[in-house]
Amino acid sequence: MIYTLTLNPSVDYIVEADEIVLGELNRSKNEAKFPGGKGINVSRVLRSMGMESKAIGFLGGFTGKYVEEFLNREGIYTGFIKVDGDTRINIKLKADTETEINARGPEISSLSLGLLKEQIKQIGNGDFLVLAGSIPSSMPGTIYEEIVRICKDTGAEVIVDAEGDLLKTVLEYRPFLIKPNHHELGQLFNTEVSSTEEAIFYGKKLIEAGAKNVIVSLAENGAVYINESTAYTASVPKGEVKSSVGAGDSMVAGFLSRYMKTKDRKEAFRYSVASGSATAFSIGLCTDEKVEKLLPEVKIQEC
Repeated sequence: MIYTLTLNPSVDYIVEADEIVLGELNRSKNEAKFPGGKGINVSRVLRSMGMESKAIGFLGGFTGKYVEEFLNREGIYTGFIKVDGDTRINIKLKADTETEINARGPEISSLSLGLLKEQIKQIGNGDFLVLAGSIPSSMPGTIYEEIVRICKDTGAEVIVDAEGDLLKTVLEYRPFLIKPNHHELGQLFNTEVSSTEEAIFYGKKLIEAGAKNVIVSLAENGAVYINESTAYTASVPKGEVKSSVGAGDSMVAGFLSRYMKTKDRKEAFRYSVASGSATAFSIGLCTDEKVEKLLPEVKIQEC
């Protein structure tokens, strides 16, 4: 079973307007709302690809109820721990530029955190746990490392999509997959990564530090995949980018979905890139139909 952990879920309220003028009344032309959070996005994309997963984390209040009911309607298993306070609402403003306003989220008590750890101890051999997104300010900054250590003991494989120190601290536990973008990869090594050659060079350093598989997204310049024995580059399909929200999460889901079915890492990488592009070309997350349509445009080369 695949489990996705979202420590700070949200209701994402997406507002489209011709323009946004600060200090004045603005009127939208379209609105939409979806459950938000990187782990939740992974579960939703997996479901569209016919893969089962269980979404876990913390939910609270009327917004938390909305998130859980939405996921259940889509056929996604849930096992969220209920907390006091409302699950946050994040606002995405789309006009000539894209602006996001992310809320803080509810307080997470030590009791709730303890319940989560007990839940994770039940995840074992043959299972995958996706750790993705930010940590609520009320939780210890070491929580990712603590969770990965639990999975190391139980035999579960871990996928980590996080930034900076959150990523550095888990490498020694040999995560199955990490997926930084080129900006995040550069931050890890106090440099700027702007080419596929640089992405492969620093991606190999992450392999040396413990990661089993690394995917680095390079926006319009494609993506690279590295493991202990090989490296691939991928071109990205051509299309109009409508939203970057969820594109990285879709890459994780695409890789996991195809890998679980075929165990072919090259093909899983191809599917990952097509999935990220399909989401970027959509308002909302990709569908399997959109991914399959883009697959022929993703060209893979071994380095």
